[in-house]
Amino acid sequence: MHIDSLSLAKDQGSACVHASCVSVAGRGLLIIGASGTGKSGLALQMMAFGAKLVADDRVNLEMRQNRVIASAVSQIRGLIEARQIGLIKAEPSGPVPLDYVVDLDQPEPERLPDPLTVSVLRQTVPLLRGAGVPNLAVAMMQLLGNGRVNPEWPNS
Repeated sequence: MHIDSLSLAKDQGSACVHASCVSVAGRGLLIIGASGTGKSGLALQMMAFGAKLVADDRVNLEMRQNRVIASAVSQIRGLIEARQIGLIKAEPSGPVPLDYVVDLDQPEPERLPDPLTVSVLRQTVPLLRGAGVPNLAVAMMQLLGNGRVNPEWPNS
């Protein structure tokens, strides 16, 4: 899924998107990118560090109480693809609020980037560009578990 496809769901109440989603400490990360960019691979790496699988390949998104909630399509709940291995069973997480989107199609040119956002359904969600980012899985684990420093720090 390309970010332009995510924008097609803007202003809708629900959508099913081609992506993966994991959760850490009750915070959801939607992983988007074209086929073969490593969405499931990133999810698997994060799961090895303790993240929970919300959904792989298809993610249901819906608005609930002014939040975007991500959940699994029932037919593939608890399954994740490992290329050249097959479908693997995983303990699924329940629905989770979406806190971040990482786009594996877009490289981040800045060492310390300004915050970006993307419209998902009727909400604005922080966007991270993840193509080629070293240690992306552990960085996402830390981000979801502990948050991001205010970009105006130390002046804030």
